Amino acid sequence: MRFKRILCTLTAFGMASVLSAQTQPSGTQQSQGPAAQDPAHPGARCDVVRDDYMAPITQTQKEILNQNAMRRQLEDQVLAPALMTEQEVSKEVAGAPAETLIKEVRERGVDFDLTRGIEKKLRKANASDEVIEAVRQAGPKVRAQIAQMILGPSPVGASNIPGEQTRGFSAILVETDPSKVVALVEEFAKRYPNSPLLNHVYSFGANAYQQKGDVEKVVDYTGKSLKLNPDNLTSLILRVEMLPLPQYLRSHAADRDKILREAENDANRALELISRIPRQPAETDAEYQKRLAGFASEIHGPLGTVHLELASGAPGGLDRVELAKAEREFNTAVTTSSHPDPRDYYRMGEAYALDGKWDDAIQAFKKAGRLGQGTLIRTYANEQIAQIEKRKAQGSLASNPGRL
Repeated sequence: MRFKRILCTLTAFGMASVLSAQTQPSGTQQSQGPAAQDPAHPGARCDVVRDDYMAPITQTQKEILNQNAMRRQLEDQVLAPALMTEQEVSKEVAGAPAETLIKEVRERGVDFDLTRGIEKKLRKANASDEVIEAVRQAGPKVRAQIAQMILGPSPVGASNIPGEQTRGFSAILVETDPSKVVALVEEFAKRYPNSPLLNHVYSFGANAYQQKGDVEKVVDYTGKSLKLNPDNLTSLILRVEMLPLPQYLRSHAADRDKILREAENDANRALELISRIPRQPAETDAEYQKRLAGFASEIHGPLGTVHLELASGAPGGLDRVELAKAEREFNTAVTTSSHPDPRDYYRMGEAYALDGKWDDAIQAFKKAGRLGQGTLIRTYANEQIAQIEKRKAQGSLASNPGRL
């Protein structure tokens, strides 16, 4: 879900970046489905936004081992567009719209790392900050770091995985139909129950079920993946996104608090893994911190939802300690992302409304509406604003804070 972008977690860019390439995932085509229309749908977060470099990490969750030998085996079996060269990028900076170049860089990746010298040349050709950042994130070193972040340590024997397993894994990697991915995942799990690739295969299955809107199956498959590898970051992010969803909590009402605490623990584990991403040799401290914050912003939104649910569902009434945590997490999510998610702003508005911070709630709902233009998030945000304004005009907010 955040996996769009979640998320909505790796994705076409993140996974393909490990291979040095990847075809465009189906997740980018979901804006016509129910997720794009209903914010309650588990794919809504993904489809309303997410076109920054983390989008792939939240859009498709396609993951692959970063071990060099495995990478070579997979590269032999996956057809994908060639990486862009420095010359190609320079040429397009001069002649193509920035939006077009950024899209191509994110889809294809580049075969060079952005040095200060190359950055100077591109800026001289009038490359924008957005283009520079896209090129930086598409380079080999950053792609390798994303792979390490998502995949963790290579499993024992990764360099000696039988060819039939890598071929089966490659088939899952390039398939864009969620139903077909599920079938391939189930077949792989049945044929190779002891494969070191299985925890990643289950992660693909979880992503496919997320695209299909099956929250229960997403939780099931991320659980299988994490049982095999507790540090599978893709599965952690997807799971954190699903567990606090109202529809999932309603189906498991008896375990509500336990589920939310599990989601909180998973989110904190994901943040810990992100914090371990190494700094690049030529990267300044400010650039490094900005990059880590961008990755972490994908976690803070779902974590805010966890605290919001804990606050509003407390047995003794509203838990203001949890509510304050929710507000902080949502604020972190929207201020550290280059492309804030409208769902984070919407939920921030809900948190502020519960806290009686009506003006702050209005501003959050307005931002959610602007970012969620063309989706029901905008409609719902406008409705919330209208209710608050009406209550303010009637002078009834002070007598009943936190309730619209």
